[in-house]
Amino acid sequence: MNIELRGMRCIARPFLATDAASLASVANDRRIWLQLRDLFPHPYHLADAEAWISRVGPVDPPHALAIVVQERAVGGVGIEPMPDVNRRSAEIGYWLGADYWRRGIATEAVTLVTEWAFGAHQLLRIFAQPFASNVASRRVLEKAGYVLEGIMKCSAVKDGTVLDQCMYARLSPNA
Repeated sequence: MNIELRGMRCIARPFLATDAASLASVANDRRIWLQLRDLFPHPYHLADAEAWISRVGPVDPPHALAIVVQERAVGGVGIEPMPDVNRRSAEIGYWLGADYWRRGIATEAVTLVTEWAFGAHQLLRIFAQPFASNVASRRVLEKAGYVLEGIMKCSAVKDGTVLDQCMYARLSPNA
């Protein structure tokens, strides 16, 4: 699927093989890793970016999109569709290189992908589970129209620390 979601600050589009070097460069940052699931590697090498791109590239419609600023892939945003009775729901996740923080780029990318995913994947609900201590990510979700549904106490362990997570969700206008 040839998709390109254009905003004022960024473009969200499928990952390309040529994005690997840029992704590896911006993703190899412990500050990013500390806010993500453990399946996001650290350190993050070129081989990790290449493996990711080869895994998500063929999916149609895509589940993962590159966040592109000035023709450079500087992050990612994607959805993970849920199975079984939750099949009309998906979890959204995102990350952005630190040099691009606090510019509204993540909010724009999350908004673009959320609105697109409702239609492309026929979803009723998209949710996110940021760590409660990740105030910046929580603000991204709030600015993108997500609503805090609750706090999940002691629900995650990251880097040896037990953390609370927040449950945010946004419902489709057709829900």
